[in-house]
Amino acid sequence: MGLTQCGAGPTVGLDDIRTVANVGTGTMGHAIALQFALAGYATRLVGRSKSSLDRAMANIRADAGTFADAGLLRDGESVNDVLARITPVIGYEQGVADADFIIEAIAENLDVKREAWREIEQFAPKDAIFATNTSGLSPTSIASVLERPERFVVAHFWNPAHLMPLVEVVPGERTDPQVLDTTVDLMKRIGKKPAKLNREALGFIGNRLQMAVLREEFHIIQEGIADAATVDDVMKYSLGRRWNLVGPVASIDLGGLDVFYNISTYLFDDMDNGTGPSPLLAEKVKAGDLGAKTGRGFFSWQGEDGKRIIGQRDAALLQALKDDAAVEK
Repeated sequence: MGLTQCGAGPTVGLDDIRTVANVGTGTMGHAIALQFALAGYATRLVGRSKSSLDRAMANIRADAGTFADAGLLRDGESVNDVLARITPVIGYEQGVADADFIIEAIAENLDVKREAWREIEQFAPKDAIFATNTSGLSPTSIASVLERPERFVVAHFWNPAHLMPLVEVVPGERTDPQVLDTTVDLMKRIGKKPAKLNREALGFIGNRLQMAVLREEFHIIQEGIADAATVDDVMKYSLGRRWNLVGPVASIDLGGLDVFYNISTYLFDDMDNGTGPSPLLAEKVKAGDLGAKTGRGFFSWQGEDGKRIIGQRDAALLQALKDDAAVEK
């Protein structure tokens, strides 16, 4: 890489990034690796076993096939062309060697991530950018084990990572600003919509908003105002549709700030302002009703109905990507 020094940290240009190492082979890891390969990057998929890598590559082939069917591959390319850019590798020593950008998507556990990065840094080039796909853990805390935390940044993809455009790019306390900017530019180059945060906050933006909505949804359900299906319908057929086009803050500008101020004078006091986990959510978890992974949560996900809902969601997200691509052309 062509690097210059800016304070304590490296300055990395976007065009210096040619090889990407993706650490993690699960739901997020395989989809993130696919994103880089689709954009033309030589990509190493780093896993712990041949079986995990084989499963990930099978999932990548299936997702790449979906993109091919939708006409979303680069001109003249085939699924095999995309897969040829991905090299499965067992272990960090070979997996991250000579990589210019290394992104980790492993268990959402601070200690697990710290241990992984402590080991990755031993084998990675001194000028590589480090990125974590954490959903909300502190990048400063994760990077505290690194000798060079200035090159560490969050690149938080949203699930399903190959279909959702957003990537939150979040600095730690010691992240070099140019590392942050290069990561933002890289996300744009692979076709994502990066959201650059000025500073870190637990949960970043997306999960803070999601949990605020869910806290009130749980409260509405627990108070017997409406059931889960009704609450979800209200979101899907009103706010969900509008906010997809015009964000919440812009929406209240359009509606009139005085109107929303007047609503807030009486409504905020009646809403849930609890600081701990929802008792309703805790009850579900205690009962082992964890959602789709166990077949039941607030809804039943057993049989064909669950598959149909997920299929409809993914088809709609894929169509949105096709619409985005058509506009950008």
